[in-house]
Amino acid sequence: MSTIDELRMKAESDGGSRGYYLNPNEEMLDILFSGMQENERRFGYTSCPCRLATGNFDLDKDIVCPCDYRDADVDEFGYCYCALYVRRDVIDGQNPPRPIPERRHLRKLKAAMSGTTSKPEAPEAKPARPAFAREATAGERLWYCKQCGYVAFREEPPHLCPICKAKREVFAEIAIGVTFSAR
Repeated sequence: MSTIDELRMKAESDGGSRGYYLNPNEEMLDILFSGMQENERRFGYTSCPCRLATGNFDLDKDIVCPCDYRDADVDEFGYCYCALYVRRDVIDGQNPPRPIPERRHLRKLKAAMSGTTSKPEAPEAKPARPAFAREATAGERLWYCKQCGYVAFREEPPHLCPICKAKREVFAEIAIGVTFSAR
């Protein structure tokens, strides 16, 4: 499990690569990092402490810090949903705080609020298939980063590529369910 210092160093590094700062309120930072550490202990990943996690990584991968919504929130409001990452104008007091709307897909919010178990139940025995293969859920699409080749399977492309940090606009959709025939 990550220490608070490790979580802070990772957040500082990741935020700095985008020109963001950590919230200057040390008490708030302690609460946020403690929440991420607790989520890592409970679920095995550092989901945002300000959002309800299900414990199912496939449903929660969009809220693993830094979440998929961070960049859109910081661009529009000056800080992310939990206010871990902020812009300079917020620190300087030029941008007063205001509410941020939830950008998360309604299906994921409903799953989190329904009390989905923290550990997915063991699946029934199925025919062998590659470890990376899984069934698509309604609305999920396959996206790839045209800059580095990273692939994501979700409703929308990530706001930022976790590998090369390219923006959402660099992602392209890969058609799935297409059958090719040999000639």
